[in-house]
Amino acid sequence: MTELSGRTLPSIAARVPVPGYRRDEIRTGIVHFGVGNFHRAHQAWYLDRLLAAGGSREWGICGVGVLPGDRRMRDVLAAQDGLYTLVEAGPDGERSPRVIGSLVEYRYAPDDSAAVVEKLADPGTRIVSLTITEGGYHADTAAPLSVFGLVTAALARRRARGLAPFTIMSCDNIEDNGAVARTAFVEFARRGDPALAEWISREGAFPSSMVDRITPATTDGMIADLETGFGVADRWPVLTEPFAQWVLQDEFPLGRPDFDHVGVQLVDDVAPYELMKLRLLNGGHQALAYLGQLCGYRYVHDAVADPLLSRFVARYMGREALPTLPPVPGIDLADYRRTLLERFGNPAIADTIARLCADASERIPKWVVPVARHQLATGGEFACAATMIAAWARYCEGIDEQGEPITVVDPRRDRLMAAAARQSQDPTAFLADRSLFGDLPDHPEFVAVYRKALDSLRTHGAAATLRELL
Repeated sequence: MTELSGRTLPSIAARVPVPGYRRDEIRTGIVHFGVGNFHRAHQAWYLDRLLAAGGSREWGICGVGVLPGDRRMRDVLAAQDGLYTLVEAGPDGERSPRVIGSLVEYRYAPDDSAAVVEKLADPGTRIVSLTITEGGYHADTAAPLSVFGLVTAALARRRARGLAPFTIMSCDNIEDNGAVARTAFVEFARRGDPALAEWISREGAFPSSMVDRITPATTDGMIADLETGFGVADRWPVLTEPFAQWVLQDEFPLGRPDFDHVGVQLVDDVAPYELMKLRLLNGGHQALAYLGQLCGYRYVHDAVADPLLSRFVARYMGREALPTLPPVPGIDLADYRRTLLERFGNPAIADTIARLCADASERIPKWVVPVARHQLATGGEFACAATMIAAWARYCEGIDEQGEPITVVDPRRDRLMAAAARQSQDPTAFLADRSLFGDLPDHPEFVAVYRKALDSLRTHGAAATLRELL
């Protein structure tokens, strides 16, 4: 067994593919906030492939961490010289590992925020990319060590030096994420310097993107499998599926890597692709998550193997979400929907139901509520959407059907659980939160279906509720 580092790459290369390019020749042109498993399985993987194919040496990644939990990433990457192992796992159990080398720097902002700001202000930094989660765009804090504080300080420094602003590229699961990022950064800057905000709005570029690759959290078992199967000791490897997709708006005034050489779809309008992914893949995950948890499943592939749950997810995607989508250039939506269930069912990924259930208050209002609202407005079906929301409400009671406690992970946890606790006396207590559900409580037909589903879930359980619905 060999511990992963720059020094040990030659010996590891006999067992696992490693970077064939000289990492000491790579200059950083991208600063990325939010170096987690998804970034390392997606954007960093694309850049590694580009570098391996002889792509420009000016597009290495400098990762930046701002949260307390990012200290561990700092320590692991420092010990491994920025290297990590990405393992693609197919449904047949085949595992294909590869050492990724495109992450050539990492900075933890609380250690030296001034150095992070200077790195951002450097002329060589031409793209700042983000995977800061759906809730990360709530720029409601002036903290200088926040993503917004650091980026805005750097943009002010670039403006003072006569440099153009870097391109800000959101890679988060938000509809029209480029516009969301633009609004968030401009409004944050406006609080401290209106002239800076106008400059960012006028000169800045905020391309939208759609990113897709199912990537679960790393477990001790994944680490052990890599050690026993391939002889590589990696403190934080990443497991992912073979499938990957990145659709990117081609708006980069200061230049960009040759993304199209490694399969990135560069388009003028990302919106239809993003809507497809959010409402089918992400929405499909939500359809599976709470009902799956209530049924006693803990892994996604086990839940998908249940005929009731798979039929429910397929019905939601096909009869409720799909009608809300515009045509997507180059995509057969019916085929895309079918492949999603195959991807969800990949047992090698061992994705957890708990991961899908986390932070629902940031997800359901963006991915599911718009589907229900569209279907109500057009006279379409909405029973699955109503049942999903009812299942979330039942889940937030904090006890599953086996009497086991449910750990609700959500920024609004206390408020959600308090509303769910009132459901026995007030069946619409949960649905009444207009910050989450908008005008859905004003539609009697929706409320009636929701109340019926919630009563069935609480009285008869998830399986019986699904059998009646389907």
